[in-house]
Amino acid sequence: MSVPVTGLQFELERLYGVSAGYDVADFLISDPVLAEELDTGQGARVSDEKLLVRESEEGLEMSLYLADSVLNCLDGRNPLHTLDLVNLQAFLLALEGVSHFLYVAWNAGQGKPITLFELELQAEVDKYAACTLLMKRQGGGVSTEQLARTLFQNVSYDPDLSDEALDRYRYANQYASQYCRHLAQRYAGDATHDMQSELRRFYRLPQADKVSRIHSGPT
Repeated sequence: MSVPVTGLQFELERLYGVSAGYDVADFLISDPVLAEELDTGQGARVSDEKLLVRESEEGLEMSLYLADSVLNCLDGRNPLHTLDLVNLQAFLLALEGVSHFLYVAWNAGQGKPITLFELELQAEVDKYAACTLLMKRQGGGVSTEQLARTLFQNVSYDPDLSDEALDRYRYANQYASQYCRHLAQRYAGDATHDMQSELRRFYRLPQADKVSRIHSGPT
């Protein structure tokens, strides 16, 4: 099966000017039983996408689980060629997983600690940025209004989430929504290069500075 997860990683690495140093496809699993066995952390739950991380003496061990339904959709309609309402949800799920993988791997390589909130916040921004740039490149498929509704308005959360996890997801979505509105307003039209420069600065900021930049808006 030709799954474009490596292509999604390449899109994010090119966007941000970073490299994980590894191919996410080498860490991909689609067996739900294996994913359940590997998910030994607190609050383990069933999901179509999850990054499994374990720290050992040798370093970080990671696996990215994506459900077969997600992979089959991407394989049948590659979003890097055509992103539309048919494959948008599968694309966003896969991109979130690849975003988590890249952000953990890149920051680990830089010796920088990250928080779960920071991981979720960056993934929300990544989904908006990647979709926006793909839409411009492809010239249609999903409108910016449809994208904003999907990412920031028509949002539901797993009822099995703990209160702490639910707050983390909600706040990450709210902060990302505010930041992406700033991006849409400031970099409307053909300002793709300027928006990329802003996104690269944001990507490298620690959590406190990310939140501060969201409050003040891109400069």
